[in-house]
Amino acid sequence: MGSGGARRRSKMTEQQILATASAPGKVVLSGKYAVLVGAPAVCMAIDRRAHVTIAASNSEHHVVSRVGINSKPCRFKSSDGVIEWIDAGDDFALLEVVWETVGLAPTTNVALQLDTSEFSDVATGNKTGIGSSAALTVALTAALDELSSGEQNSNVPELATAAFDAHQKFQGGRGSGVDIATSVTGGLIEYVMIGRKTHQITWPDELAYALVWTGAPASTTQKLDRLARSKPRPSRAALVYSARRLGKAWREGRADNILYEYHDYINVLREFSVDHDIGIFDAGHAELVLAARAAGLVYKPCGAGGGDVGIVLADSEAAVESFLGTALGGNGQVLDARMDVKGVQAE
Repeated sequence: MGSGGARRRSKMTEQQILATASAPGKVVLSGKYAVLVGAPAVCMAIDRRAHVTIAASNSEHHVVSRVGINSKPCRFKSSDGVIEWIDAGDDFALLEVVWETVGLAPTTNVALQLDTSEFSDVATGNKTGIGSSAALTVALTAALDELSSGEQNSNVPELATAAFDAHQKFQGGRGSGVDIATSVTGGLIEYVMIGRKTHQITWPDELAYALVWTGAPASTTQKLDRLARSKPRPSRAALVYSARRLGKAWREGRADNILYEYHDYINVLREFSVDHDIGIFDAGHAELVLAARAAGLVYKPCGAGGGDVGIVLADSEAAVESFLGTALGGNGQVLDARMDVKGVQAE
């Protein structure tokens, strides 16, 4: 599998399965930070998925466990849709907010298994920055909704709203919701925060790409907090303008125009990063941008900055392969992931 999480699943084979769901991760292709102030963001779902399995439990309490993480299973009770932890539930704060948002009141005790192992680097266990919490939020919301209603993805708009509300609460009100929208919808989308508008986009046949994992995890929350403390600077308005131009290019679907618009967008994004001390191009991203530009390609960071994942774009697969073979060096490794056209799914 290379740098990404191995496709491993732990199956609950001895218990009656009541509900299951999965949802994809994401990489933001344009509009990061600018989406918070009205610009469109373009985001791609990728085939690293969060999985949730809910089974009947013979225990006297509900229980939740995680795959691939050194946390012990936790028991809890639920009254009127509110969780009361019997064991310390700090590792399962996301479950708590989703459970309470859905307002679940199961008539029997259940055992939940949460699996985000596909979002971690195999060698180090570090998160690769491709939206694990959003994907798990969406998968949890879908599985709990199925458990409550007995139907799979019975109302996608309501599911998306519940997942967005839960994730906002989990993040302390931060974030635009683009990662939730992508995990719900799948494929390639344009997203506008105002009104939470999502528009599906077709990937241009002539546009080749590969994802690169820098090896360094980054915290989106810390970056958003730093941005919130910064005074607005002209580069923020410039980033919004450039994100709108790039969003238009993605909608029109011409590979040459998309690649052209990225050059200005990356320059503006770099100025924005310096102005607000965010470090978007740290952890090897800056070197990869220069190497790609010298080779006539485009490379950009996809995460909040200071690590996570980037993407290289070109007008041919051969150009991408050549770049990966010569330019990566110690600045990153290929992330074995592609676009996932499917959004949230019952399994």
